[in-house]
Amino acid sequence: MDLKLSGKTALVTGATQGIGLSIALALASAGCRLAICARSAEGLDVAAQRIGALNASVVRICADICRPEDASRLIEETVFRLGGLDILINNVGGAAGGFFFETGDDDWQTTFEINVYSIVRLIRLAAPHMKYRSGASIVNISSISGWVPQLAGSAQYGSSKAAQMFLTEPLALELAPLGIRVNNVAPGSICFSEGAWDRLRQRRPELYEEYARESFPMGRLGTVEEIADVVTFLVSPRAGWINGRTIAVDGLQQPISQRLSQAIFGGK
Repeated sequence: MDLKLSGKTALVTGATQGIGLSIALALASAGCRLAICARSAEGLDVAAQRIGALNASVVRICADICRPEDASRLIEETVFRLGGLDILINNVGGAAGGFFFETGDDDWQTTFEINVYSIVRLIRLAAPHMKYRSGASIVNISSISGWVPQLAGSAQYGSSKAAQMFLTEPLALELAPLGIRVNNVAPGSICFSEGAWDRLRQRRPELYEEYARESFPMGRLGTVEEIADVVTFLVSPRAGWINGRTIAVDGLQQPISQRLSQAIFGGK
């Protein structure tokens, strides 16, 4: 299927590994010109080589999107170097702190800065450059944790992801008159090389397998390619009637027992 993305310009944040890199590669394969962003210049160089191997045009921009000045520079440089902006993928995510009584105000603030405030900031900066461009689309990458509590010690993470999900429909309503769609993709647990679940698999394979059996009807965690395929379709004109929605890509992930949750998150 031709997704009609050839020649579109796309910015992907957090694009040096995992879901972000896979999305960038999928968009490049579909014919997009890419701007990729991360804090690590070395990581950007490696990612750019992989994207370039697909004969795609790629721009590397080293920036910390939690810093307003970096976010502004990121958008301006993307537009200048690519000649415009059609697609924005807000992929950066993370959390600070752990269990509730071990987590302070700074941890909550940091988590919401990463998962909520930075996204709002980038959309505010990008929308004026995206308006009235045919097929303009924004996708935020959240987490199924914003819907269903998965792990003990993740209150601040889940709360911020729930806030991110809630943003989707109101922003879609506001930006629709400008011709910009806004959607959200909520992955379940995704295993990729050197990611958190891969580290658990290497360190405690029996615990990893128990988690896969208990939480997933298909008995396995998801892959980055499965997320990237959904995102690539969602930003394309083929999905032009999908707007303001959160799409779960989680393999029907189920809540796990408190015992297993404590074992995974607490490292017990």
